[in-house]
Amino acid sequence: MTDVQADAPFGVREAPHHRSWPVIGSSLAYIRDAHTFLRRLYERHGEVAKIDAFGTQCHFMLGPDANQFVLQNRGNLFENARWSYFIGPFFNRGLMLLDFDEHRLHRRIMNAAFSQDALLGYFERMQTTIDAELSRWDAGECLLFKRLKAMTLNIGSEVFVGQKPGDDADAINDAFLDTVQAATGLIRTAIPGTRWNAGLKGRKLLEAHFKRAVPAKRANPGPDLFSRLCEARTEDGELFSDEDIVNHMIFVLMAAHDTSTITLSNLVYQLAKQPVWQERLREECRAIGPGALSMTDLERFEDTSLAIKETLRIAAPVPILPRGVTEECVFKGVRLPKGAMVAVTPWMTHHMPEWWDEPQRFDPERFSAARAEDRRHPFLWTPFGGGAHKCIGLHFGMMEVKAILHQLLLRFRFSVPDGYVMPQDFTSLPIPKDRLPIRLERLN
Repeated sequence: MTDVQADAPFGVREAPHHRSWPVIGSSLAYIRDAHTFLRRLYERHGEVAKIDAFGTQCHFMLGPDANQFVLQNRGNLFENARWSYFIGPFFNRGLMLLDFDEHRLHRRIMNAAFSQDALLGYFERMQTTIDAELSRWDAGECLLFKRLKAMTLNIGSEVFVGQKPGDDADAINDAFLDTVQAATGLIRTAIPGTRWNAGLKGRKLLEAHFKRAVPAKRANPGPDLFSRLCEARTEDGELFSDEDIVNHMIFVLMAAHDTSTITLSNLVYQLAKQPVWQERLREECRAIGPGALSMTDLERFEDTSLAIKETLRIAAPVPILPRGVTEECVFKGVRLPKGAMVAVTPWMTHHMPEWWDEPQRFDPERFSAARAEDRRHPFLWTPFGGGAHKCIGLHFGMMEVKAILHQLLLRFRFSVPDGYVMPQDFTSLPIPKDRLPIRLERLN
């Protein structure tokens, strides 16, 4: 057994077991309000607590020290493959589900698809799509989440697949939503009417969609991610198999458009609630100008960058990061047995009043150089994870959010009714439960 905490007290204890309902455990408490559930778990049990949920048992590890211990993963004590329990049938062999040497091999190949040159090509194409999408938007009341999700999927199709969405665009979007929401299904078998069954059907549709396209991409590659994966070779000259290309395309397209949609939805909501900040960012966009952005322009979004960081703090797109324990170890005197599932929680850490000033308040300046609250601990702000599995698409995501928000702010003013509070749906990734009803006012 490895003791990796020098400050651990003498003796080793088991994690306190948070008792809940038979069979379903804490599943419903988490889905109903993950934020409140995680805070109460911490207040009652401290930094480590064992819970029963979603048909399994998990050691929740709470706070920035736990984030650092797990995400740095010194000695390869934790494996990412434990994600497979939740999303394996739907995102088989996606990069996030691979470990150690195999993960390093696949990540090294995929790095070329997210290089600076590749990002420049994606950036140019995405701006054309954003302009076309927003030109079709009407002013007035709308469900913003649905509009943003359709737009980010269209951007992903243009940038990653190299083609405009076809007649099956709505089916593809629904399939991605079904595969993501299946992760926390209480019934984990293919019974009609369950989220699990819908997820399996969604995976089948996505798999067929990309498999059909592989031969043409290999024969006539372009500048898109799909083509790059078809052409990518290892140091030994090996190509990705068709199956691996399909697996990576499904996972990357899901991760890219879902996380950007969540971030944009929460950001627009906060700006609708905070009109002073909305106007402040609009003035920054006007100063940069209405034309096509360059990569250099992205560095000029100073206030916008602060607002995006604060949004990622308040609503981390991936609220919990599960891992499997490969070797029994100890964290602050608590035993983590080999084979156990553990989970660190960016969402919980990002709302801890022990570390953040008024954590429930939207306050982008907390990330300014003068205050730098996020630097109080190296693993306090972790919306992109950390360590070897830190999100490979984080620069793409930040680029996409800035590009969309820039054009959105120059075209529309947005508002919500006084007193409106957006409800979060924690069924899987956090999305607006009501799909964010918002009012758009055209500016030009």
